[in-house]
Amino acid sequence: MPAGRTHDRITFWTFPLILLIALDRTRSPWFTLVLTVGYLLGGFMLSPDLDIHSHPYKRWGWLRWIWLPYRASIGHRSPLSHAPIIGTTLRVLYLAFWMGLMGIVGVAITNDLILGSLTWDKLDFIIRSFIRQHGITGLFLIIGLELGAMSHSLADFSVTHYKRIKERGICAILSKKSNHPRNRKR
Repeated sequence: MPAGRTHDRITFWTFPLILLIALDRTRSPWFTLVLTVGYLLGGFMLSPDLDIHSHPYKRWGWLRWIWLPYRASIGHRSPLSHAPIIGTTLRVLYLAFWMGLMGIVGVAITNDLILGSLTWDKLDFIIRSFIRQHGITGLFLIIGLELGAMSHSLADFSVTHYKRIKERGICAILSKKSNHPRNRKR
């Protein structure tokens, strides 16, 4: 499995390729920007390695505590963290939960201190309007996040299989039953 710095280098060095492909496919500087920002966030901040004490985990600084329950409940390299689509979706939903919780607390405090009139109905209207107006932009952001996570998972998969082939030959990958010591009969 590649080291954290290797994953960072992969994200950094593949960024221009993602940028050029996105610009070619979308023909839109705005959607290209959103997708590539998503790619960088997916590679550097919302990496599948948030399930361990890693560079992406440390990058959250004083907010890294929000990832502690995630780390405690998700096994490293499990399908819930490293599988395409599932892992990214789970991390985005997890982060959205914390953002929503912080938003609820912020609105409650603001309403109490300022005697504001921001009701749940108004907040619901604001959120729904935002999603309606910026839904396509959000889709490009999510695609970028997924591409960043996929580059990570692909690197893990490639290096792991390369090491197995180097160690035990191509049969280590082609056979259904692995020749790993824990699978051998005693």
